[in-house]
Amino acid sequence: MPSSLKIQLQALCACLLIAVPAAFGEVGNNAVLLNPNLATAEELAAVAGLSSEMADRIVEERPFLGIAELNALLSTALDEETLTGIYGALFIPLDLNNADRDSILLVPGLGDRMAHEFEEYRPYEAMARFRREMGKYVDDDEVARLEQYVFVPMGLNSATAEDFMTIPGVGKRMTHEFLEYRPYDSLEQFRREIGKYVDEDEVARLERYITLD
Repeated sequence: MPSSLKIQLQALCACLLIAVPAAFGEVGNNAVLLNPNLATAEELAAVAGLSSEMADRIVEERPFLGIAELNALLSTALDEETLTGIYGALFIPLDLNNADRDSILLVPGLGDRMAHEFEEYRPYEAMARFRREMGKYVDDDEVARLEQYVFVPMGLNSATAEDFMTIPGVGKRMTHEFLEYRPYDSLEQFRREIGKYVDEDEVARLERYITLD
């Protein structure tokens, strides 16, 4: 092969590597929000606006595969103002790349303008991009608050153990199982292998946080 052609091919390969980012993601840092799929009935009942009866219903009917499902349950008994207060204490994280506008607007204090900005920068590859882009519009404290409500799906074949452990309810044992069955060639393989350890509902809950890469 002529040396000039070889150099051109090497340059093309380098460009392609740069143009295609690694697939990875993570769940936003969460300091205060309860996860309704994991909190105890007692923890839920302690949230202002939630009765012990409603807390029991949440535990009975979970897992919820998104905040819209939870909102459909709560809105049968609670008004919008009460719901806004509740979502300041508990929430099911939003998939930054796929959440619809109605779900995004359930984040307390978020209006149409910021909801538009959430959508504007899709697709997100990592939380770092969310922080950078939202930081153009709000201060660091508000970015940190918003981060608690969102996640970027993580690549099954590329995410690190640390990434997987940001998934609510996932510890070292389940992280080991996620890694054990690599490489994944389909989501069906993920469902089959992880289904050896947890039931179908929990597999579906976990699947929200991952993507096939």
